[in-house]
Amino acid sequence: MELLPVLNYAAFFLVFAGVFALMALGLNLQWGFCGLFNVGVAGFVAVGAYASAILTGPPDPDRLGGFGLPVVLGWLGAMAFSGLAALVVGLAALRLREDYLAITTFGIATVIQLVALNAVSVTGGPFGIQSIPKPFRDALGTGLAWNLGYLGLVLLVLGAAWWALDRLVASPWGRVLRAIREDELAAASLGKRASAFRLQAFVLGCMLMGLAGALYAHFVGYIAPEDFLPILTFQVWAMLIVGGSGRNAGAVLGAVLVWAIWSAGGNLVRGILPPAEQARGAALQVVLIGVMIAAVLVLRPRGILGERATVSRHAKGD
Repeated sequence: MELLPVLNYAAFFLVFAGVFALMALGLNLQWGFCGLFNVGVAGFVAVGAYASAILTGPPDPDRLGGFGLPVVLGWLGAMAFSGLAALVVGLAALRLREDYLAITTFGIATVIQLVALNAVSVTGGPFGIQSIPKPFRDALGTGLAWNLGYLGLVLLVLGAAWWALDRLVASPWGRVLRAIREDELAAASLGKRASAFRLQAFVLGCMLMGLAGALYAHFVGYIAPEDFLPILTFQVWAMLIVGGSGRNAGAVLGAVLVWAIWSAGGNLVRGILPPAEQARGAALQVVLIGVMIAAVLVLRPRGILGERATVSRHAKGD
């Protein structure tokens, strides 16, 4: 086996794993540290992807865009627009709890996907947005060198996000989030405005999801509404469950493991099924992830690297 194709595939795999890890970090901030049940991950990823594509893309007579801004400004715009969308959603939806919040965020993600599908003059509709600029493409070309260069960029962004989140959750702000997650009424009785902290965690997590969407868009060079279906939300939740919520290391590990299983399942389907049956056989990927989640929940209920359970002194009767 030649080494070059293996390295090329490894770089491709790790770029996607890094993008998913960034989404999982955002979800971990919301669920793992604050207890927010966000089932609209795909919607906020879509907002970031489309925002960056519109801001940085070349002129197109059929839709909004053609601003030609630098990619870095596109990524900042993706975070800003995703954060703004999360702020609007959070002000309306974060009064809800648990399954009601989940239903609301799922509905909002569906609305965003339908807007992307039908707002042809803005998003390109079902045909999507093409010719999204790829950073360093002129200098590195189109092969392994560019894949490795983009991988380094994704890892740099992921490392910066991890470092920043570690500092945040170790600060008094992060301790308040954990207190709200464990007992919101008790945190409020100590003078903490739980609604404000919940909104802050929701917005910051969605900004990371939007940034992940922008990284995806500029790597692939093309986005369409079908890239942001509910299955994306399922993937990210599976990653957090398997890796373990409440720890950033668990979110990143889960992203790598679940993406590896997902990719292996896709290769298995393509290898053993005829082309006419491959679309139906794609459900095997979901089955494999479901089996993996079930096994982890039996063996490690809090995930492979999940946060350890804490027992209060009051619960122990002290």
